[in-house]
Amino acid sequence: YIKGIKGFDIEKAYEAMKTTMMQDERGLDHYKKFGYIPHNLLDESVTITLEYAYNDWCVAVIAKELGKEEDYNYFLNRSKAYEHLFDAETGFMRGKNEAGTAWKEPFDPKYSAHRINAEYTEGNAWQHSWFVLHDVENLIKMHGGEDKFTDKLEQLFTESSEITGHDVSADITGLIGQYAHGNEPSHHIAYMYNFANKPWKTQYWVREILKTQYNTTPDGLSGNEDCGQMSAWYVFSAMGLYPYSPASGEYQIGSPLFKSSTIKISEDISFTIKADNVSDENMYIQSATLNGKEFNSTSISHKQIMQGGTLQFEMGNTPNKNWGITN
Repeated sequence: YIKGIKGFDIEKAYEAMKTTMMQDERGLDHYKKFGYIPHNLLDESVTITLEYAYNDWCVAVIAKELGKEEDYNYFLNRSKAYEHLFDAETGFMRGKNEAGTAWKEPFDPKYSAHRINAEYTEGNAWQHSWFVLHDVENLIKMHGGEDKFTDKLEQLFTESSEITGHDVSADITGLIGQYAHGNEPSHHIAYMYNFANKPWKTQYWVREILKTQYNTTPDGLSGNEDCGQMSAWYVFSAMGLYPYSPASGEYQIGSPLFKSSTIKISEDISFTIKADNVSDENMYIQSATLNGKEFNSTSISHKQIMQGGTLQFEMGNTPNKNWGITN
């Protein structure tokens, strides 16, 4: 709807969205009561809380579009649920008791349990603590600012890949450090540097993932394809764009792999992404133009793409730490 897709009853769709998030099923009763799901009341409480928070934000976005002010405020407020589970001391999202007074102990961010007595779905704290697609600026603040946030991100990619526990989830695959490309909840993470004024780090890690997690053998994907998401990540990222928060109508910019790629919008309109001097080494954006005008942003809207035109990058082998930076 935010992308301009019409031809359906948005009021009816909104009612379905709202009804879904107001149920008492699958831990929503606890979520509504406590503002998060306590770890002792439901398995995978952290992951489910984080995903519900994003769902709430999606409902809020449509409520705003439809002028439903009360619903908008209610769901926007609920979308802050992730704040309850962030432990500033460790920098991870953790299981919390129902009194809201204690974290689940003992805590090991590399620990994985599959389905039973787990706080995280098919993963661990390292992989799931980044799932705040709708309010990255606040997550950065909670980490103590951009440098601390990006230091933690860097640690994610460079930490040892050991996963601890007796019943480790088989879905944790495609590891770069503790980053797990083989499972979709990690797929937005490399793009998070864009929000913390270090887009060259996004450019580096996106290229690293493209290079190491895909190949042209029968087992060329590092995890379960799940409705095509593994391939979709590659196609988008190879073009140089990624729908980071799918409901936002915006794409984050990474590092294009091809000299030129074209998206056909309609019979008459197409959008072309060009990357001059691009190569394995020349992965860093030096400068960019959109339809001939200087372009200094790490995101582009769906609306801009639909209008057609050319996004042109100049690529080089060293980071330009001034491109895409906001003060």
